[in-house]
Amino acid sequence: MSARDRIFDGLTDKFADSLYGKPRGELRLALLDELLPRTLTLCGQPALDVGGGLGQMSAWLARRGHPVTLAEPSGEMLERARDAHGGLPIEFRQLPLQALDEAVPGPWPLIVCHAVLEWLAEPRQALATLSRLLAPGGQLSLMVFNRDALRFSNVVKGNLQKALDDRLAGTGQRQRLTPISPLTHAEISGWLAEAGLVVEHVAGIRVFHDYLREREPDAATLARLFELERRYCDVEPHWRLGRYLLYHLRKPAPPGDGK
Repeated sequence: MSARDRIFDGLTDKFADSLYGKPRGELRLALLDELLPRTLTLCGQPALDVGGGLGQMSAWLARRGHPVTLAEPSGEMLERARDAHGGLPIEFRQLPLQALDEAVPGPWPLIVCHAVLEWLAEPRQALATLSRLLAPGGQLSLMVFNRDALRFSNVVKGNLQKALDDRLAGTGQRQRLTPISPLTHAEISGWLAEAGLVVEHVAGIRVFHDYLREREPDAATLARLFELERRYCDVEPHWRLGRYLLYHLRKPAPPGDGK
């Protein structure tokens, strides 16, 4: 683990409230609930949840019959996940992504890595690690924080010079939750090709929500917003401005193995 990686010890309550205690967290989980069964082949196979945080995706998979290993570097986050989901078939391991090659090498038929790479100093190397952990024919659900959406959001807020200077990344200091390594679709596409992973589907998560002028919309507005997000999350050109980009990836199986 790099000393520059962002770990959330001391920020668990803020993380839970800011990301999942508001409509944007509800929207994120609702879209994943719709997209993942449609884009992934889910047949109860063992799953590795990398940087699983509070355990929402581990619980989602476990409730659908998957034995899950949740790997999370923050002891505080892991304890919160264990308290919330300890009754499910989840193994909780305090591990940074960089230790997974040795600690849980697999190969894994299914890996979930959501909102992790943007908190790492070396996201390109991390993606190569995920590819090594994946079994031939295996699937990776990867979600990353979209640098292009962050730029657009800053323009909407009036931070024009910040956008012109490309000063978009967070510093990893204090209580701020702006990622230290926000990523572009172009960067991810290049790294995926290097890692030998094939993109089978891509979608944007929170394509419209973060650009609303109304910061706390009422229930009727949220319902219409959710429908817009659902309808256009994987439609050109809208998905490209999702706050997160969600990739369904597959590691090709060698010719002739029947996978």
